[in-house]
Amino acid sequence: MNGFYPEGWFGTKQKTKEFTSAFIAEAIADGRVLEAPVIMCDASHNLVVDLGCMKGVIPRTEGALGIADGKTRDIALISRVGKSVCFVAEALETDSNGNLYALLSRRRAQEICLDYITTNKTSGDIIDAKITHLESFGAFCDIGCGNIALLPIDTISVSRISHPRDRFYVDENIRVVIKSIAPDGKITLSHKELLGTWEENAVQFSAGQTVTGVVRSIENYGIFVEITPNLAGLAEPRDGVKVGSQASVYIKSIIREKMKIKLIIIDSFDNGYSPEIKYFYNGEHIENWNYSPEECQKQIFTRFCG
Repeated sequence: MNGFYPEGWFGTKQKTKEFTSAFIAEAIADGRVLEAPVIMCDASHNLVVDLGCMKGVIPRTEGALGIADGKTRDIALISRVGKSVCFVAEALETDSNGNLYALLSRRRAQEICLDYITTNKTSGDIIDAKITHLESFGAFCDIGCGNIALLPIDTISVSRISHPRDRFYVDENIRVVIKSIAPDGKITLSHKELLGTWEENAVQFSAGQTVTGVVRSIENYGIFVEITPNLAGLAEPRDGVKVGSQASVYIKSIIREKMKIKLIIIDSFDNGYSPEIKYFYNGEHIENWNYSPEECQKQIFTRFCG
């Protein structure tokens, strides 16, 4: 585990009923990171947080790393309304009506979390992440307290996809591998190494079965159909088939030494089907990963350098 969780990992609202004035005062003294939902972003882009026992206020410049110097846009604050945020409580104040409220800093929580990750984690370590948004080139993930790292599209799975939305949805909780940590703290992630080797996936199937898959690409020599997120086979050309369609496929043969699965498409139709993500590895670190069978001439290999 990474010591910190993505915002909202345990749901939209933490047990804020347990928050009291004394609890907040203790949190201020020991600098602990807390989490609670944002109920409003005011006209000045200060965030108002529901602490149960009182309201909390995160000033705009404390709303996220990079807001003060313009590296992070204010949409990062506005988009948190209705969602949980992590923060450090810094002081108890009284408003103009005499009501007690807590002054909070999300930026400080992010600094603490990022310092923990860059100090204690290395390439090959496995951590929790939450999908925050999807672009054609990859998925952006919260790896703790709202700190964002990129999961490039080519590291999502061995089976090729046209867009990260083919595999993930926003707010999905996933597991990822730290691929690299740059000197400036920028973190890049990987995912395919957790989805099993060719053999671990192929052993679930046998020749003669008819199974469900997704059409991932259409070439002049055949159609690639994904039957698990890390395993695809080649089907013979067929008219009327579209990329992204669900397909029922007959497994003609499984050729281990060539790492190939030959398929015949029985039927195809559109219904938004996507193979379920299954994690084959549940440890906390991967040093090296070889997708391919040993005797296969083609080798797909990842080396994580700490």
